[in-house]
Amino acid sequence: FANPRNAAAGSLRQLDPKITAKRPLDIFCYALGEVSHPVAQNHFDMLAKLKAFGFKTSPETKLANTIQDCQVYYDALLAKRDKLGYEIDGVVIKVNSFKFQQELGFVARAPRWAVAYKFPAAEQLTQLESVEFQVGRTGALTPVARLKPVFVGGVTVSNATLHNMDEIERKDIRVGDVVIVRRAGDVIPEVVKAVLEKRLATAEKIIAPGLCPVCGSGVERITGEAVLRCTGGLYCPAQQKQAIKHFAGRKAMDIDGLGDKLIDQLVDQGLISSVADLFQLSANQLILLERMAQKSADNLISAIEKSKQTTLNKFIYSLGIREVGEATALNLAQYFCRLEKIMYATETALLEVADVGPIVAKHLVYFFAQPHNRQVIESLLAAGIYWPALIPQEKNTNNIFSGKTVVLTGSLTTMTRDEAKQKLQSLGAKVSSSVSKKTDFVIAGEAAGSKLEKANQLDVNILSELEFQALL
Repeated sequence: FANPRNAAAGSLRQLDPKITAKRPLDIFCYALGEVSHPVAQNHFDMLAKLKAFGFKTSPETKLANTIQDCQVYYDALLAKRDKLGYEIDGVVIKVNSFKFQQELGFVARAPRWAVAYKFPAAEQLTQLESVEFQVGRTGALTPVARLKPVFVGGVTVSNATLHNMDEIERKDIRVGDVVIVRRAGDVIPEVVKAVLEKRLATAEKIIAPGLCPVCGSGVERITGEAVLRCTGGLYCPAQQKQAIKHFAGRKAMDIDGLGDKLIDQLVDQGLISSVADLFQLSANQLILLERMAQKSADNLISAIEKSKQTTLNKFIYSLGIREVGEATALNLAQYFCRLEKIMYATETALLEVADVGPIVAKHLVYFFAQPHNRQVIESLLAAGIYWPALIPQEKNTNNIFSGKTVVLTGSLTTMTRDEAKQKLQSLGAKVSSSVSKKTDFVIAGEAAGSKLEKANQLDVNILSELEFQALL
């Protein structure tokens, strides 16, 4: 297969399992999920047990005692990479001891006890035919190289990022150059550099646009930033579409059925020009769109109505403020508890919030200072968007969970894990994914597994769901 990873993923997504069964899929097992009893004390022994149980494990797995051993292993595997019967893009170095893995824990979605050590990306030569500037959700203009198609790392690449004007100038890349192209992390195509020995006299310097290529507004470059930005704001069609797509996303307002293509249609046909317009749509307007029947239109209107009930942190995240991700939005919501306090907060006040630094504080103040942004927020609230009131942290420090580290395990019957997590965080608790000596409480639902066992070993306070509900 040209791209084994995509081929495997596509095979697993087949609706007909008979088609999947015909595909030559295989697997190496490398870890365990929830288990009732530990099968080993360390990762390497666990892999040996898995192999003894009849599972396939990688024959390339090795136990290294030093960093130097890791480097020797990396070099050896890189040398035999092309002779393997499967594609790899690097090696993963893991802490062997399960005890140390538990102590190290996780950050967001990644473990602290494992690190990917990538191989150099595959590179090819091709010609840079032209450069276009794309406008993103925040107004950032990104130069994109249009290339003579070339096969790199399993895919045909015809477009590649040039990042920004600083990178273009640093690499001295020009239109017409022969360039080296690679897929960064074996995923995102990028131009590495120009081959100066092959430069033609006709090669043209890349000039930054003075006007937005989408709406014609002026382009600015803030001091200290490498990025060019359109000043058109919500008036720029490119930013409108991206802002609406972000707003409707699963992690934001979660409007089911409102996909990218439908948003493109709604904007192109003038039915919406901002996120607030979504809540003024009717089923009669929607059924006039391509591939939109009455039932689909009714379902979308229902999904838009349902999205009105949200949380303060999701609403803040949905606004698409620069540098404000899910974690920062949650911290802002928990600290200020009210939208109005966030909107009128000074940079000094914002800096008191965890995860908010000078740059994020500036972006927040700038965003809420714009009249058109405030107008959109007022329109959204007038449309009926609401969220449960939050208890200010300073008034909520006398509960048993305030300042404590809590781990949730097993299935809860009276609420979802996310709902339990939000309740705990609103009470000032830190919700962790792993049990350690620093854990204060483990809330154990039905079919709780290894985390409950670990809590018993460490003598951590264990609460049943009934006890947890009583404390709430």
